[in-house]
Amino acid sequence: MSGTPSLSIVIVSFNTRADLERCLDSVTAAPPRARHEIVVVDNASTDGSPEMVRARWPAVRVIVQPRNVGFAAANNVGIRASAGELILLLNSDTLVPPGAIDALIARLRARPDAGAAGPRLVDVAGEVELSFGAMIAPLAELRQRTIVTLHRRRVAPVTWWVRRAAARERLVDWVSGAALLVYRRDAEAVGLLDERFFLYTEDVDFCAALRAGGRQILFTPAATITHLRGRSRATAPAAMTAAYRRSQMAFYEKHHPRWAPLLRAYLRTKGQNPQ
Repeated sequence: MSGTPSLSIVIVSFNTRADLERCLDSVTAAPPRARHEIVVVDNASTDGSPEMVRARWPAVRVIVQPRNVGFAAANNVGIRASAGELILLLNSDTLVPPGAIDALIARLRARPDAGAAGPRLVDVAGEVELSFGAMIAPLAELRQRTIVTLHRRRVAPVTWWVRRAAARERLVDWVSGAALLVYRRDAEAVGLLDERFFLYTEDVDFCAALRAGGRQILFTPAATITHLRGRSRATAPAAMTAAYRRSQMAFYEKHHPRWAPLLRAYLRTKGQNPQ
């Protein structure tokens, strides 16, 4: 769109050509009403993703990294290269239905105390995800992981609770970085995403920084986005597990330093000591 955008959509991609194409199809087929720009940051993919985007969507800006710098760092590249007052961090493995981005913007603007907002996320079958939660800490993390595991197994009482929890707008500690809308001024005030998190927990840390700066985090079911979760993990489970453990360790060293030695000892017993 011509003119200065009010919304910048930043999509990070790493060898997700098919997902990225579907994501861009969904966003551009029924684009948000807000004047917007789309920036794709490619983390040195080898699957032809950048060429595909340039051929099909010449208006989309593509920034190719010389190497895979990680999810947080690549998002920061996109944020710095964009101009919108609002920034939507959007995973390449999402599908955005008509009106979803506009609804998310409207709900964030309706809450002056909120600096960021996340939509209801559902899987390809339409089942809701638990895409928000309490600040990561040992007990909170155990609770979240248990709920997510039982929900994926469709344990009826847990699935009922998740559906009910995701049906109500609320202030939360964090929302998923798969689709996270934030004011640029707030993102810049906290120094953008912490690049020590290569993959995983960067969204929780980012929301914690926003809250420490006096801003609230809004979860709203007024907008729903489909999240095709787990595709990278399915193709490279060992690498994804290692990346998760490194980020988990970095998170505890930053936010819960007294627990970090215990976590490291536990990971050693599992043969998952992050380097």
